[in-house]
Amino acid sequence: MPIIIYHYPKCSKSRQALNLLNASNKSFEIIEYLKKPFSPSTLRQIIKQLKVTPEVILRPKEAKEFGINQLVGDALLEALCKYPQAIQRPIIINGNKAIIGRSPEALLSIL
Repeated sequence: MPIIIYHYPKCSKSRQALNLLNASNKSFEIIEYLKKPFSPSTLRQIIKQLKVTPEVILRPKEAKEFGINQLVGDALLEALCKYPQAIQRPIIINGNKAIIGRSPEALLSIL
């Protein structure tokens, strides 16, 4: 199963993580999650793999902008599917391991 990177091309951290993946010579799939938004079940699975709550993957500025900063649990999960710009990025999955690549070097821990 290839590594998956949920990528946003305008994000510098996402681009840096993608560069590290390219340098790794490992097989990976790029999913631009603003073009192909998460389904609630997919996002729930990703959050489970990250071993966090939906609140952890929330970008505070965007959450406030979209009026979802006070939501929790399943209500927040649904809102994040509607407003994927409010999700931390990139998210990288390798098998059963997953990370939020706010520090692109964190990616190295799951390769």
